[in-house]
Amino acid sequence: MEDERGTTERVLTLLGLLQQRAVWTGPELGERLGVTPRTIRRDVERLRALGYPVQASNGVGGGYQLGPGHDMPPLLLDDEEAIATAVSLLAGAGSGEAALRALTKLDRVLPTRLRHEVSALSGSVVAFDGSRAPIDPDVLMTLARACRDEVELGFEYPSSGSTVRRVEPYRLVASGRRWYLLAYDLDRDDWRTFRVDRMTGVSARSWRFRPRAAPDAAAYVQENIASRVYRHQARFLVHAPAPVVRSQIPASAAVVRERGRSRCEVLSGAGDLDFLLMHVVVLGHAFEVIEPVELGERCRVLADRLLGAAGHLSHLAD
Repeated sequence: MEDERGTTERVLTLLGLLQQRAVWTGPELGERLGVTPRTIRRDVERLRALGYPVQASNGVGGGYQLGPGHDMPPLLLDDEEAIATAVSLLAGAGSGEAALRALTKLDRVLPTRLRHEVSALSGSVVAFDGSRAPIDPDVLMTLARACRDEVELGFEYPSSGSTVRRVEPYRLVASGRRWYLLAYDLDRDDWRTFRVDRMTGVSARSWRFRPRAAPDAAAYVQENIASRVYRHQARFLVHAPAPVVRSQIPASAAVVRERGRSRCEVLSGAGDLDFLLMHVVVLGHAFEVIEPVELGERCRVLADRLLGAAGHLSHLAD
């Protein structure tokens, strides 16, 4: 007789796998759980009996997937609680990726009749401090689903060239008051970062893709928005521990890398070299310029200017 506890744990693990990806084949699930396809079929029936709408399809691209249901499955939430949870997660989506991950799981099983109420109510939720950039929750969910389901995206984006973009979405990254999408741009054949609030006409396509080797999403986006988009990029060796410097600089303004226990490297960008230099000066730590070379000359120019200002004050005091 099959161990009841082992069966329960396996069925819960199966439910977690179905929430992670759009479609799984029977052999894939069997390999992950260490059981036969026949056992997978029995476990799928157990989930259906509990109210989880597991759909099955045959042929190329077919398999098992978790779809929206007619009733709330046993998440220990009734309709009102499900709506309140979804709206709260949408309102807090700007605070980090955990809220969005939870929302995409709830989105899997939220009945259609509740989606309209969630969409209507989310539009009436605002942040009193204006800390969150305005963003359409439907756009955010479309992007999150595309990342989850590994399907291509199309949208318009302001740029010097064509505004129409075709991408393979990889991750949504929250940074301060904005959301960014890291995706592989099919027309430019390279990874790109897109601000979600600048996207228009966002739509998921029917073409699925096989995920390619990707950079670390959070690190790539942070470095991109902190330096790559600016005319000038600079690197400094700061004589202070990395945690101390990170507490002084917003993550969207610079990348801080550890260089031993008492030093760190700061990578940042700006439209003006003097602006970059003064931001590092006001941190209050000793530092050295790593690059660019011309920033060293700007150090001497600013030093002479500051010494001249101090000398003028001394003359007045005399």
